[in-house]
Amino acid sequence: MSDCDYIIVGAGSAGCVLANRLSEDPTVQVVLLEAGGSDRHPLIEMPLAWMTASSSPRFGWGTESEAEPHLDGRVQPLPRGKLLGGCSSINGTMYIRGMAADYDSWAASGLPGWGYADVLPYFKRAERNWRGAGPEHGGEGPLAVTPMKTHPELYPAFIEAAQELGYQETDDFNVAEPEGFGIPDCTIRNGRRDSTARAYLEPAKNRPNLRVVTSAQATRVLIEDGRASGVEYRQEGPLRQLRARREVILSAGAFHSPQLLMLSGIGPASHLKEIGIDPLVDLPGVGANLQDHPIALTFWQASKNHTFERDLRLDRLAFSVARWWLTGKGHPAQSPLTVQGFYRSSDKEDRPDIQFQVSHTSYAARPWFPGVRKGVGHQLSAGTLLLNPESRGRVSLRSADPAENPRILLNFLAEESDRVRMREMVRFMRRFFATAPVSEHVSAELAPGADATSDEAIDGWLRASVMSGGHPTSTCAMGTGKQAVVDAQLRVRGVPGLRVVDASVMPDIIRGNTNAPTVMIAEKASDLLRGA
Repeated sequence: MSDCDYIIVGAGSAGCVLANRLSEDPTVQVVLLEAGGSDRHPLIEMPLAWMTASSSPRFGWGTESEAEPHLDGRVQPLPRGKLLGGCSSINGTMYIRGMAADYDSWAASGLPGWGYADVLPYFKRAERNWRGAGPEHGGEGPLAVTPMKTHPELYPAFIEAAQELGYQETDDFNVAEPEGFGIPDCTIRNGRRDSTARAYLEPAKNRPNLRVVTSAQATRVLIEDGRASGVEYRQEGPLRQLRARREVILSAGAFHSPQLLMLSGIGPASHLKEIGIDPLVDLPGVGANLQDHPIALTFWQASKNHTFERDLRLDRLAFSVARWWLTGKGHPAQSPLTVQGFYRSSDKEDRPDIQFQVSHTSYAARPWFPGVRKGVGHQLSAGTLLLNPESRGRVSLRSADPAENPRILLNFLAEESDRVRMREMVRFMRRFFATAPVSEHVSAELAPGADATSDEAIDGWLRASVMSGGHPTSTCAMGTGKQAVVDAQLRVRGVPGLRVVDASVMPDIIRGNTNAPTVMIAEKASDLLRGA
């Protein structure tokens, strides 16, 4: 298959969806290029192991931020999946769509077809929801959406505390206006991760018109007579070229899609010249507008042994892993999440701008055994994500070498408005943990510590601890102005035959986890490509 109809670069959350949907037509030939390898590994399958998998160099690009100027110069690890399924193979499996108003704001900005009523059918088409088909959910889609199990002692206590503070319990965060506290859905099937590689690519991989090429890193898009004609890639040494009769589609993610555009001469002309690349199309928005959800953390000493610490004792952990491997049941079948909430930081917000999560374990928890290795003890970890940050970052080239990861500046806390709200997030966590009956389950604030009460002290903790929520978007943003990279059809401006389909096209980040919206974008893009 030296020539084909469609080339998809990146077998991640969007690329696997596109490969399946486009190859449903037996008259077209599709090639899916993936820089990484197989997703077949116990750490990938086991939902509990997602943090280990995401930090492993075996499964990722090793991407890091630059020294962040507003985070005391800290370099942020930015795990991105380099394997079949991409980030859907290493994420925390949480399934969150965002809010109707997020998408309606896209449409209102001049992007017809992207309002909530337009995208809801694609969310429904994607999911096999445990609730079954209904006005808000799909029941027959490829992607399993199942409920997380609740902790029998802690969940009721945390819901009661939330209600005491004026928040309602919700049993579904994937509705038009999600607000309140509850437990989220996740992409887990029979106790194992249901990535897009499993849900979309696996059923399609034996189609004669679909070819999946792994260990194949794209180096540039081929442009001939002003049109995208194919892709150059490296696989086991020599450079190879592949031609597309119809279109080239970049689904390499918010960091690597803009990198590929710039390596191909598409991007800010002045920056490309500095790097030594001849600009073919001057698109200043390529790599700009980087958005992510910063997460603020607090840590608490548990007063009871209801945490996950006891289950991390090596003999118990080995037994539960063996049971999970045989049956798909037990602790390894999900993460130890206690509760999640969406709330508004103030009455001025028209919808929730904060996502609050508590885990009944420490983020630094590890397997332990008496006399051999110490654990961290019984702890609770809380994190809150700022869902509509005003700070903006950038992706740029480090060099003209495709093997080098791009420069990534998140620029967290650059805007004072973000710093103000993140201070209040820390104070909210304290109010929450001081509210009965949650207060009965904690004995001390471990970090930032009860003495850190002033704005200056909290700011110091934030600079030292704020992390990426792992939701980078918007570096090839849809739009109509000079900064727009793609149009409402996801076509790259000025380059016929080239589209971008992944989280990088979001004009503004949605208020929630970004994997489900990325799947939706790819579902919709498949119809755009097929003219449906």
